[in-house]
Amino acid sequence: MIKSHHNFDLSAHNTFAMKVKCGCFMEYDSASDIPFIMSSIRKGIDFMHIGAGSNILFTSDYPGIVLHSAIKEINEVERTGNEVLIEAGSGVVMDHLIALTCDRGLWGLENLSGIPGEVGASAVQNVGAYGVEAADVIECVKAFDTVTSEFVTIPVADCSYGYRDSIFKHSNCKGRYIVHAVIFRLSSAPRPVTSYPALRDRFATPPSSPLEVRRAVTEIRDTKLPDPAVVPSAGSFFKNPVISREQFDRLASSPECADITHYDTDGGVKIPAAWLIDRCGWKGYSDGSKVAVWHLQPLVIVNPCREATPSDVINLEDRIIASVKERFGITLVPEVEHI
Repeated sequence: MIKSHHNFDLSAHNTFAMKVKCGCFMEYDSASDIPFIMSSIRKGIDFMHIGAGSNILFTSDYPGIVLHSAIKEINEVERTGNEVLIEAGSGVVMDHLIALTCDRGLWGLENLSGIPGEVGASAVQNVGAYGVEAADVIECVKAFDTVTSEFVTIPVADCSYGYRDSIFKHSNCKGRYIVHAVIFRLSSAPRPVTSYPALRDRFATPPSSPLEVRRAVTEIRDTKLPDPAVVPSAGSFFKNPVISREQFDRLASSPECADITHYDTDGGVKIPAAWLIDRCGWKGYSDGSKVAVWHLQPLVIVNPCREATPSDVINLEDRIIASVKERFGITLVPEVEHI
């Protein structure tokens, strides 16, 4: 079934609670609806697909068509030894899927507990937390190719996954694929990932169930991050920058940077954007009633009274980027997609 609404208020469809509208909002609950929807969009009309709107900032009204999946099915499609393939519709709330798989004793997704958003968007964004990324457990992504007008299955190896990146975000493919389901490869045998410092400190011995890890992750997140249903935000606003080893060595040689944490990664050294923002004095910043930086996690920009406009958020974003650049010579890049 397809539901259409014109001149639609998107306030409830972006976790920043921006008061913006789109020309038309179309929601569907079956993959078979997608070809009809695409054939009905007139040439020259802009369209975009969103999930829960948890990683986007609408910078103004969107005059085109916004599509949203309400495909909610979750099915076990294969079990071979300890490996279990679970297919989830793109409209499934990611944390609901994680709760279900943890209840079934399946390992793989538990470190991603509490991340807002839906399954389809998680595969596009390659969400990650506490040492695990969605790409680590994705088997394949099922999508509709709007160029060839065919349904396709894209193996994880062909998704070009990187840090908060995928083929679905690249300029040559952006908007081409409409994800309608994701298949995850999980394990019924213990497969805990507790190398992340906050988790390592929690587990002196390996956890015996994914539920243990889920509870720990949820508790840690709750101490640092706001619930976007209560305090609107888009989660982590900036990516953690990756700099060269030479640049990091220069940075670390400064007395004020002696305690900076870092992680070796492909292409250089990853350092926490939150640390840089905090050192620039932004943690807990508020302009009064509109936009603020979360007092427990400076990586998060919030709309505390639901009164912020897109320009309020962008102005604060620009000021944070400028201050980090001036003090540390590092240019922060937003993780949040600007629409």
